Amino acid sequence: MAATSKSTANAPKLVDQYFDKYAESHQNKTNKLIHWICVPLIMFSLIGLLWSIPVPWDYKFLNWASFLIAFSLYYYWRLSQPLALVMVVIIGAFSALYVFIEQQIGLSGLAIICAAIFVVSWIFQFIGHKIEGKKPSFLDDVKFLLIGPIWLLHFIFKKLGIAY
Repeated sequence: MAATSKSTANAPKLVDQYFDKYAESHQNKTNKLIHWICVPLIMFSLIGLLWSIPVPWDYKFLNWASFLIAFSLYYYWRLSQPLALVMVVIIGAFSALYVFIEQQIGLSGLAIICAAIFVVSWIFQFIGHKIEGKKPSFLDDVKFLLIGPIWLLHFIFKKLGIAY
């Protein structure tokens, strides 16, 4: 029994296994730079697109994006609480920006902005992977769409010496 506990203690965390797998198709410097720019933009635009879909209920901050946000944060929490907490802050900042944009130009304006960001960012992502010479990780496993944002965050945590 002790051998099992010891081997489990030395095993890499699941989140690190995902980061290692994700990193396999993200080695090229240009592709990595594109990801640093486009992954947050894709995340912002996807949530914003869902945010902009009208809902049949009257709860101001409960919209279609709420479901993606809740699922994503739960998934992140299961992988790494520190990374999940930073994602709460990031999504909170995004949400404040969605509300601001909605107040200025309405939900349709938010949708147009987010759709444009989404399309352009994905074009650059695929250009990056063409340069890399490897297909995007999510084509093998869709969960890597959620791994990308925290993969970037984990570099910041490492740089700052913060455990995740």
